[in-house]
Amino acid sequence: DMDRLIVPSPLPATETMATTRVRPQVSIRGRSVGPIASSNAVGEEVPEFEPFMLLPRGPPPLTDYLDVWDVNMLKEPEEVNKQQHHTDRYANEGLIVRRGQEFQISITFNRPHDPSKDQFALEFVIGATPQYSKGTYIPVFPSEERNKLWGGRVLDTSDNVLTMGILPRADCIVGKYGMYVAVVTPYGIRRTKKDPSRELYILFNPWVKDDSVYLEDGAERTECVLNELGIIYHGAYDDVSERSWNYGQFEFGILDACLFIMDKGALPITNRGDPVKIARKASAMINSKDDEGVLVGNWSGDYMYGVAPTSWTGSVEILLSYANGGDPVCYAQCWVYAAVFNTFLRCLGIPARVVTNFFSAHDNDGNLKTDILLDENGKVDRSRTRDSIWNYHCWNECYMARLDLPEGFGGWQVVDATPQETSDGMYRCGPASVYAIKHGMVCYPFDAPFVFAEVNSDVVFYQRSRDGTLTPVKVNTSHVGRLVLTKAPGSNGRSDITSMYKFPEGSAEERTVLEKAEEYGVRRQDVTPPVADVALDIPSLEVKVGAGFDLALDFRNSSGQRRTVEAYTNGYVVYYTGVPSAEILFQSPTVTLDPRRKVIKVRPEDYMGKLVEQANLHFITTGKVKETGQIVTAMRVITLHKPRLLVQVAGTPRVSEEMLVTVQFTNDFKFSLENVHVRVEGPGVMSPHNKLYRLIAPGTTISWTESFIPRRQGPSKLMASLDCHALRQVTGEVDVHIEP
Repeated sequence: DMDRLIVPSPLPATETMATTRVRPQVSIRGRSVGPIASSNAVGEEVPEFEPFMLLPRGPPPLTDYLDVWDVNMLKEPEEVNKQQHHTDRYANEGLIVRRGQEFQISITFNRPHDPSKDQFALEFVIGATPQYSKGTYIPVFPSEERNKLWGGRVLDTSDNVLTMGILPRADCIVGKYGMYVAVVTPYGIRRTKKDPSRELYILFNPWVKDDSVYLEDGAERTECVLNELGIIYHGAYDDVSERSWNYGQFEFGILDACLFIMDKGALPITNRGDPVKIARKASAMINSKDDEGVLVGNWSGDYMYGVAPTSWTGSVEILLSYANGGDPVCYAQCWVYAAVFNTFLRCLGIPARVVTNFFSAHDNDGNLKTDILLDENGKVDRSRTRDSIWNYHCWNECYMARLDLPEGFGGWQVVDATPQETSDGMYRCGPASVYAIKHGMVCYPFDAPFVFAEVNSDVVFYQRSRDGTLTPVKVNTSHVGRLVLTKAPGSNGRSDITSMYKFPEGSAEERTVLEKAEEYGVRRQDVTPPVADVALDIPSLEVKVGAGFDLALDFRNSSGQRRTVEAYTNGYVVYYTGVPSAEILFQSPTVTLDPRRKVIKVRPEDYMGKLVEQANLHFITTGKVKETGQIVTAMRVITLHKPRLLVQVAGTPRVSEEMLVTVQFTNDFKFSLENVHVRVEGPGVMSPHNKLYRLIAPGTTISWTESFIPRRQGPSKLMASLDCHALRQVTGEVDVHIEP
């Protein structure tokens, strides 16, 4: 009985389930006529015959009236619909079209259609309980004057075959529709049977001006909607590394997986025409916190029960695994969240790109300040320094008009699926207007103050006296948000988009923006320590994993007098989030300045047994000038360069002909690599494959050859990764061009 409260049986008390509470299911009867339609998978059973009146027993005589023999959706990749709508690359047998643009359907009747006496309509329905007023039931008539929601017209008639053009509204719901042909008879409406082959997908359309995701720049549109080959930037701002990623938005099953994510998030069907609402919901659903979303985050270094974040080569395996059972996939870090989110957005037709911000502040108290505490001698006090600066952080930008904001705030919007802080009670971030962030207009939704802090925080060094008081001694206003990169349209080059987020450091506009942000509630402490006459710099270095190197401390004395610095240099192995793992170096030289360089030797044995994740070393030097009491500071992140995989292909590069790919790796280290996972995949040419090597001894080479059959012509890339506990993020790739 729907009126009774359903109380589930209690869960067994285990460590993992101790905190899990299952909500009792209650009926909505008495409050609402029916539940809100929030699943694209649940359709309405449409009756094949809908009588106008009470009829005598038995079916009425309908032989004299128009009957539908066949419906041709014109859904093959080489046919007119998919070609005109830029959807011919989807590995999906259904009709896929974009809103705001006409598509064609051919209907074969039992006799030629006579407009004077034959009435029929094409009916499009989406979700449960479709309604005309909600835009979930749309009848389209062959006469243009009768159509109110979508356009429709007869394009061609030939004998019994009639071809219709249908024009969905440019703001219609995005998703999977059912389609019926309904013929009017004097007794009632006769419909075609429900048939999965007559379902169609309607996507966003960045090619059409009336669609809110319209992107005028053709090169950017091609890159941010149609390109499956991604490059994600990481490392340090002055030593940028890159890795390839297979977004795979056109691969088999991915479009349905994206619709499944919206269903799992219970996004109402009526909200699925608004890219702002879809992007905000997906920002929460791509991570598993608080909603059993797609990916489980893990920054611990222990990935025994899943795949290490550094091991993934693309989004396809992750999305198909999630859609298969709805269980969150293990594990992700920021670039995995961003890459999978990018696949979701591009698949639905929303232009999107992955962006990397180097030295990204995680400002959880919103004061635009990252605090580093020093003791009275100028040495970093690790026990009291709590803030961290991520070496880099990846998020997404998606392109859309912001009809909910004043004019000018549309265009690129920041969305971030990495769970950092809650927004309206859930782990999500955005969409936040990039224009609003640059101009300090952080009052507009969503989450602009948080993103503003990620690119604009100051690093403030405080000296802590014995009685606990803190005195600001050094401020670095240009360390955070040093460089913002994304892949350049149409090439493998980089596009520096820092100027889209902030005005040049020290410019008048930059000061104005910070004042504007303060007006809108972003608190900022005004810290102006005395100007020092001694400066310190640590030059950048390119270092291979396993190599020793010289760390230089360059002091500059502009006082014209003798200066002596008592310096402290700490070296840490750090996660890319800036969190220290192990100390590898501590030296406290006293340096007499008449310009002076001090060199500190770092040996491979100092760090090799302690490396985590992406092999980042963080050096921080602080010191006190004896003569003046001034504090000098410098920081340097060194990303150790990994070996590369050698990836080669053999065979005739032609559609449907077998080819071979070989992945090679030589262990040049003095230690064995254990439980090594190797993966390889390529969009349109090879589905994800992986192989486990239990042991790779020092000095030995592995060679793995796998066959594949390309499904699609054109340029593509095979991407491989090698991953084990001792060596993360080793990648390689090879370009292929498949002939028809």
